[in-house]
Amino acid sequence: MSYSIAGKTAIVTGAANGVGLAIARHFVDQGANVVLADRDEVRLKAEVATMSGAEDHAIFFAGDLRERLTLANLLSATIDAYDHIDILVNATRQCTASDPLDDQSDTVQEALEQNLIASLKLSQLVAKRMITQAEGADARKNAIGSIINMSSIAARRTQPELMAYSIASAALDQMTRSMAVAFAQHRIRINGVALGSVMSANLKEQMHSHDNYRELILRQTPMGRIGAASEAAEAVQFLASDAAAFMTGQIMTIDGGRTLLDPVSVPAH
Repeated sequence: MSYSIAGKTAIVTGAANGVGLAIARHFVDQGANVVLADRDEVRLKAEVATMSGAEDHAIFFAGDLRERLTLANLLSATIDAYDHIDILVNATRQCTASDPLDDQSDTVQEALEQNLIASLKLSQLVAKRMITQAEGADARKNAIGSIINMSSIAARRTQPELMAYSIASAALDQMTRSMAVAFAQHRIRINGVALGSVMSANLKEQMHSHDNYRELILRQTPMGRIGAASEAAEAVQFLASDAAAFMTGQIMTIDGGRTLLDPVSVPAH
């Protein structure tokens, strides 16, 4: 089986920075057509401009992906530019600390809207398009599309101050499994990647604010280092490629062994 994604068209959300940006860059380098989606138009425009060979292979789309109209416009922009869609990577993630006893806080609702609902709605729209564009094609043995949801080891680790993020991550993992079964009949594969000890935009920000985070994370990561965002991007390429043709409903963990011994006192990033 081939790991190639050359010539395929992908939407990558959360692509203005961190892991989402690393995935978008990697996909462009691998010859895919990529639509980088995020709210930060200035950052998106600057990043696309710096991508090698991006003139024909990358465009950006700025908007609030929690809005239904924005999602529809994103899909339309993708089809207008590249005529079809093969891969969706839901990499938008929001990690906000909160007090679990604060009954006035909307943090859980906001985390679900950002990390779960936006990904759910976009996945549904993209899946419908994949089904439509595959009608009449003789590809009964091959998948017609792949959706990858970026999740977190926080889904399996209990930290009260990250309750909202943990709930949203766990819900996203279950959405991945449920959609995998529902969409299998349409030959659409749905998988997830749970990150831990990987240099995301959020982790970088948290390490700047907490001097002890790097040492704590390194101590509890068996491989003794923090993974690069590009390493997550390579895992996503595998899941999107024909090399993973018989994989669906799986949550691949990229954490350097963190979840094998991680105590709850260490931040679940």
